[in-house]
Amino acid sequence: MHGKELRKHLVIEVVRIGQRLVRDDRVTTHVALVSRGFGAERIYMTEVNPEIKDTIGKINNTWGGNFEVEFIEKWKTIVKKKKDEGFKIVHLSMYGESINDAQEKIQEEENLLIVVGAEKVPREIYELADYNVGVGSQPHSEISALAILLDRIQNGKQFEKEFPNAKRKIIPTKHGKNVQVKETRD
Repeated sequence: MHGKELRKHLVIEVVRIGQRLVRDDRVTTHVALVSRGFGAERIYMTEVNPEIKDTIGKINNTWGGNFEVEFIEKWKTIVKKKKDEGFKIVHLSMYGESINDAQEKIQEEENLLIVVGAEKVPREIYELADYNVGVGSQPHSEISALAILLDRIQNGKQFEKEFPNAKRKIIPTKHGKNVQVKETRD
């Protein structure tokens, strides 16, 4: 898809499988923030602190957008449901096909559900996934892997997205900070 415009109706959703207690509240929040900021519409989460949904709600309220956080009991149910709806399942794994080899195929897909694990993911996700994708060949964060994947498959176009109802908007500038604040009447 080099040189082509990003499809206007690409739908991206993310599912977060599992969470290591205490350590992962911050990591899972960052997975949600990257999902939101890099073009996904929703994240499904299992075993998480419910305060994460409040945090993302506050971000939406200030910075705009309609990104949704949905708590689920079982990851397999949502993966199978989305697969039945025509979504392609992209599982981020250190052991998957290189992103350099997979990105062009993934760019052609219409609807994507990206699976981001926390702890060791069940073997079954490797079999359910249409793409098992590795970002790099060294251990690193699932946050960085998600950001790189989302950027690669959208060719940077996600950063041109307007977030509706934003009270604040960052205006890119070479030096300093430029934040546009929309006045609200209470």
